[in-house]
Amino acid sequence: MFRRVLLIALMASTIVFVACTNKKVSNPIANVNSKQPDKVLYDRAMDAMKHNKFDVARLSLQTLINTYPDSEYVARAKLAIGDSWYAEGGSAAMAQAESEYKDFITFFPNMTEASEAQMKIANIHYNEMEKADRDYTHAKRAEEEYRQLIMQFPDSPMVPEAKKRLLAVQEVLAEREFMIAHFYYTRESWPAAIARFKSLTDTYPLYSGSDEALYEMGGAYEKEADLVRRSKLAEIAKGPLIKTYTDQAAAAYDRILTRYPEEDRADDAKKRLEAMGKPIPKATPEAIALNKKEQESRGSLNTYNKMMLNFKKGPDVSEAAKVGEPTLVDPKQTGAPEIVRSATASVMSALTAATTGTATPGTGTAPPPENAPTPRSDGAAAPGAATSTGAGTGPAAGAAVEVVNTPGAATPAAVIPVAVAPGAAAPDNSGIQELGNDLTPAAKPVADAAPPLPPTQVNDAPKAAPPSESAPAAASATQTPATPADPTTESSSKKKKKHHFPF
Repeated sequence: MFRRVLLIALMASTIVFVACTNKKVSNPIANVNSKQPDKVLYDRAMDAMKHNKFDVARLSLQTLINTYPDSEYVARAKLAIGDSWYAEGGSAAMAQAESEYKDFITFFPNMTEASEAQMKIANIHYNEMEKADRDYTHAKRAEEEYRQLIMQFPDSPMVPEAKKRLLAVQEVLAEREFMIAHFYYTRESWPAAIARFKSLTDTYPLYSGSDEALYEMGGAYEKEADLVRRSKLAEIAKGPLIKTYTDQAAAAYDRILTRYPEEDRADDAKKRLEAMGKPIPKATPEAIALNKKEQESRGSLNTYNKMMLNFKKGPDVSEAAKVGEPTLVDPKQTGAPEIVRSATASVMSALTAATTGTATPGTGTAPPPENAPTPRSDGAAAPGAATSTGAGTGPAAGAAVEVVNTPGAATPAAVIPVAVAPGAAAPDNSGIQELGNDLTPAAKPVADAAPPLPPTQVNDAPKAAPPSESAPAAASATQTPATPADPTTESSSKKKKKHHFPF
C-alpha cells in the first residue's frame, strides 16, 4: 500500500515537471537568450563577409532591409552592402560600391557613418589614380570627393587624413599642368604657356615645382616683351605693352623671392630682377620658416622604388607637401585667348589715344594750318604750311583745279590744285611738270557769277589725229572750282593713280 502511494506521488510530480518544462520552451519571449530575427540576419551577413562570401552576405543584408524596414540595423546593413562591394574589388565592384555609399549618404546624411562612406568614395578614385602624363579623370574625381568630405563634414575625425590625401592628389594635378605649360614654353607659344603657368601657380601654391613654374612664366613674359620690341607696331603702342609684360615678369620673380625663398630658383630670380633693373624684395622670417617646413615635409623615392614605379599604374606622390591647407575652391582659370585679347586691347587703346590727340575726327589726317596757301609741286612749301601725301584731301575753298589729260588715257591723269583768287587770273603753270609732261598753257580765271562745274571725264580713248591737231589737244587744260574730297573714294583714287602711273 505504501509503495503504491509512493509510486503515484512520484508519477504526479513527474507530470507536473514535464508540463512546466514544455510551457517554458514553447514561449520564446520567456527565453532571455533568444535573438531578434533582424539581428540574426545581420550577424549572418557579417560572418559571411569574414569568409569572403560576399554574395551570401549581400543576400542576407538585402533580406533584412526589405523585411524589416523599421529595424535599427537598416542603416548598418545599407553601409555593409557597400563595404561588401568595396572588399570584393574590381572596376565593376567599385562602381557598385560608390553607388551604395552615395545612397547611404543621401538617406542617412546625419549619421556618423556618412563621413566614412564619403571617405571611401574618395579612396576609390584615389586608388584608381594614374600618373600625371596619363588620364587624369580619377585624379580629378578624387579631388572633388575629398573636397566634398572636408566641406560637408568639417567635424569628422577623418578630415585630417582627407586633407593629406587631397594634397597628394593636387600634387599630381599640378604636375600635369606643369608638363603642359612646359610643352608650350619649349614650343615658344608664349600666351598658352603663360596661361597654364598662371593657372597652376594660382590654384596649387603647395606644388613642389611652383618656383620653377613661376620662373618659366617670368621668362615667357620677357619673351613676349622682346617680340613686341622687334615688331612693326607703332612706337607709341609698343611702350605700354612692353611695360605691362616687363612688370608681369618682375611680379613672377618677386613671388619666388617672397613665397619660396628657400627653393632652387630663388637665386636665378634675383639675377633676372637685377638684369631688368628692378628692386629685389626680401622675404619675411615667417615666409622663410613656412617654406622650410614645407620642404621638410616632402619625401622622395629611393633608386629601387623609382625603378619599380615604371611598372606601377599609380603616380609618385612622395614629393607632395604634408603640411598646409589644400585648395578647396579653384580660383578663376586663365586662358590663352584672354591674354591675347588683353594685349590686343592694350595696343588698340594706345593707338586710339594717339590718334584722337593729333588727328581731326572723321578724317584720320592731321588738320592743316588755318589760312595756309595750297602747296605747289614745283616749289617748296610755304612756311608753316602742312604737307600731305595722301590722296583724297581736296583743295581749299577758293582754289581752282587743273585737270591734265594724257593722250590715250581713259580718265584724267592728275588733278593739280592751283590757288586762284576770285576774279583774278590764274598763275602761269609753265613750270609745272607731271611725270615728264610739260604743262605750258596758262589756266583760265574762274568766273565769279557762273556756278562751278565738275571736270568732264573722258571714258573713251581719243581717236587718232594728225600731229598738227593732236598736239594742242594734249596740252589743253580745263579749270574747275575745287570740290571737297570724298572719304569713301579715297582708297579707289589711290589705286587709280598707282595703276595708271606706276613709279
